[in-house]
Parts: sequence; structure tokens; C-alpha cells
Amino acid sequence: MSQDCIFCKIVSGEIPGEVVYRDDKIIAFKDINPAAPVHLLVIPIEHIVNLTEVEVAHQDLLGHILIKSKEIAAEQGIAESGYRLVANTNEDGGQVVFHLHFHIIGGKPLGRFA
Repeated sequence: MSQDCIFCKIVSGEIPGEVVYRDDKIIAFKDINPAAPVHLLVIPIEHIVNLTEVEVAHQDLLGHILIKSKEIAAEQGIAESGYRLVANTNEDGGQVVFHLHFHIIGGKPLGRFA
């Protein structure tokens, strides 16, 4: 955990979040500035800054995130119509909060992504 990280504070309960899923490895909650009708963030409970810090030791965690993201998308009713799973990395990649997170975005046509 990082004391300055807003996502770590959501994990610890210090800051409220609208949680839709939680287990011993990850937490998923609604984005406070949604880009679509469904916009969730899936984060590891362990503080990892971003994909550049991911190591081989994290492969089970990343697999868990992908499988649970698929299940969460289905529970949210967007799996069949389609959704986007995005991880922004570093400033040029659009990362704003420096705790690894994946956006599940759907519920409307998103168009092609460059």
C-alpha cells in the first residue's frame, strides 16, 4: 500500500468507492468520471504503479484480473454487446492515478480505437 495513493485509500476503506466486486486479490468499482454508461476500474489490492512494474511473479494476478474483468462485464450486461478493457501506462499513455488499473468501458458503441 502507498499512503499517497487514492486507489490504496479506496482499497483500505479510507475513501469510499462504489464497489461492484472484491476478493483477496482485486477490487472493482465505478469510475467517478464515467466515459460510458458502464465504466468500472479493476485494480489489484497490491500497489503496483503500472504495467512497466509488472513482473513474472504477477502473471497469476494479471490472469485473475482478465478472467474477473470478463465476468464483471457479463454481470454488468455488456459482455454480449461488447466492451473495452484498457490499461493506461505512464503520462503519455494517459495514466492519471499511478496504481495499476484496468478500465472496463461499455454500454454504448465505442467505435474504433486508434
